[in-house]
Amino acid sequence: MFGIPDLISLIISAFIILPIVVIMREMGYVIAGLIFGAKNSRLTLGSGPRLFKLGKLDIRKHYHLYSWFSYDELSNQSRFAYVMIYASPILINVISGLTINGLLANGYMTEQATFWNRFIFYTFYYVLFDAIPMKTVNGMPNNGMLVYEMLRYGKRTDRNKEPFIPATSEVEKEYQEEMHEMEEEVEEEKRERKEEEEKKEKAREKKEEEREKRKQAERES
Repeated sequence: MFGIPDLISLIISAFIILPIVVIMREMGYVIAGLIFGAKNSRLTLGSGPRLFKLGKLDIRKHYHLYSWFSYDELSNQSRFAYVMIYASPILINVISGLTINGLLANGYMTEQATFWNRFIFYTFYYVLFDAIPMKTVNGMPNNGMLVYEMLRYGKRTDRNKEPFIPATSEVEKEYQEEMHEMEEEVEEEKRERKEEEEKKEKAREKKEEEREKRKQAERES
C-alpha cells in the first residue's frame, strides 16, 4: 500500500536525489571539457527564463532536472578526447556510486542509509541507460553508442546529424530569440488587455451618457 512515507520518499527522490544525480552527470562533461579544452563551455541548469549566469554556470527558472552541457569546439580534436567527453558522465556516476556504496559497506553514513541507497539506485539507473549502446529519440545515439562508434569508426555513424552536445553560441542565440518572442507575446497581451479595457470604459461612458439623457428627457417632460 502506498502511504505517507512512500509519498515523502517519492518527493525526496524527485526533487533532491534526481536533480543532484543529473547535475553530477553533467559535471562529468564540464570536467572533461576543462581537461580537453572545450571553448565557451557552459552548464545550464533548468529551463525557461534565465535567473542568473555566473561564469560557466547558467541557472534557469524552471525545474532543474532538465540540465545540459554545451560548448563551441574542442582544442583537442583527438579521438581519445571525444571518447572521454562522451564517457565522462558515465565515469563520474560510476565513481560516485561505487564510492558511496563502499562507504556504506564500511559502516559510514549508515544513519542516512535509505537516502544514500536511493542515491546509488538513481546513479546506476543513469549509468545503465548511458553506458549500454542504444539509439534513443529519432535515432539519436546515447553516450554508450557514441563511445562505441568513436572507438570502432572514429566518428558518429548514425543518420541523425543533430549535435549530441549543442554549441553554446547556438544555444544562446536560440535562447535570446525565444525570450524576444516571449516579450513580444507579453506586450501583445498587454495591448489587447488595454484595448479591451478601453472598449469597456467607452461602453460604460456611453451607457452613462444615455442614462443622463433619459433622466434629462424625463425632467423636461
